[in-house]
Amino acid sequence: MVTKEQNDLLTLTGPDTPMGKAFRRYWIPALMSSELPENDCPPVRVSLLGEKLIAFRDSSGKLGLIDEFCAHRGVSLWFGRNEQNGIRCPYHGWKYDTTGQCVELPSEPVESGFCQKIKLTSYPVVEKGNVIWAYMGPKELMPDPPSFEWTDLPKENVFISKRWQETNYLQAVEGGIDSSHVSFLHSGELNNDPLHRNTQGAKFAKSTKTNFTMIESDAGMIIGAQRDADPGNHYWRVTQWMMPWYTLIPPYGGGHALNGHAWVPMDDGNCMAWTFTFHPLRALTDFEIETMKAGGGVHVDLIPGTFRPVANRDNDYLMDRALQKSGRHYSGVRTLAIQDASVQESIGAIADRTKENLVSTDNPIIMARRILTKAAAAAEKGGQLPGLTAESQRVRSASFILPADGGFKTKVVDAVKVREGEAHVAV
Repeated sequence: MVTKEQNDLLTLTGPDTPMGKAFRRYWIPALMSSELPENDCPPVRVSLLGEKLIAFRDSSGKLGLIDEFCAHRGVSLWFGRNEQNGIRCPYHGWKYDTTGQCVELPSEPVESGFCQKIKLTSYPVVEKGNVIWAYMGPKELMPDPPSFEWTDLPKENVFISKRWQETNYLQAVEGGIDSSHVSFLHSGELNNDPLHRNTQGAKFAKSTKTNFTMIESDAGMIIGAQRDADPGNHYWRVTQWMMPWYTLIPPYGGGHALNGHAWVPMDDGNCMAWTFTFHPLRALTDFEIETMKAGGGVHVDLIPGTFRPVANRDNDYLMDRALQKSGRHYSGVRTLAIQDASVQESIGAIADRTKENLVSTDNPIIMARRILTKAAAAAEKGGQLPGLTAESQRVRSASFILPADGGFKTKVVDAVKVREGEAHVAV
């Protein structure tokens, strides 16, 4: 249980909040490169950490991420014309470059110098791994660009999607590091999903007796979830939680691709849930890609032209009570990601953690809150934060079987390392 003040500290991420200041120290996945496919294409609205922004690619291919609203009378630049190395407000023709600088103000004489005095907020961006990343923190503290394994793989080895989730980022992150719910919420889907069924992981993850071992790391936390396997052995699922909102999901079978999530706050009541599927050694197959596009694996089926899932809170996530009652499917909500979204959104926009009753399987969540709280305090002082270095980001999730008499901590240190040209560790 936490106090209201502690809950506010953990969940509020606006510009003047402690957690918001901490999050602005990281490169933030803002939008997919495919959302700005060519020079002078239409601009895109971007909501990050409570700020409303516009992203655009100018005539020379340079990317801009600036305040959404014209400095004249507040018109949204989403309606603007992206042309001749700038975006022009349609109302009175004020034009801005990728730095937010006003470069043309048609109604005023050039010699007045008024145009040079107008500058919108802008943020540095980099394009890497088919993602456009934004940095919103102090420029003197800007880290190197992201170095997660999937950002450096060949394009054909990676599949990326994102979806709008109508909750605060934290309850999504807490769901991602809670391996115990897999045995209940996802138990039916593990039998049906084409990318999970008939795997060793799907077999052993059905065990409802889960014990956790947590190791604080340079990135955040390594979480080992132990279940019974064959007699005398334990099955371990190893999740990486990487500051501030990344999880790497344990693989369910040998040869399968790896998966990861990022739950990026749009504002305090909404986040963008990114999903990355990748294989270190091979291109993803046509079957894998088509399955994920259709909402299989840990991806979702989206309403065309939006990032909102087809199954959402307005239609009760297409809950099938007859299927649930039949015993063939535990939750009655189909697909892994929508199952997560349904329960997390049911809590409300921001969970009231003052009413919780936590148990031993919630220990990873308790530890993550402590790490986040420490990071917020460090950011207030301009100190070091976890997960900012390339070395800390070059890690993997893993799954393996060990004898019941121990050896997890020795095994896991080796299993989660990224070794170029070598496969990940999976049962």
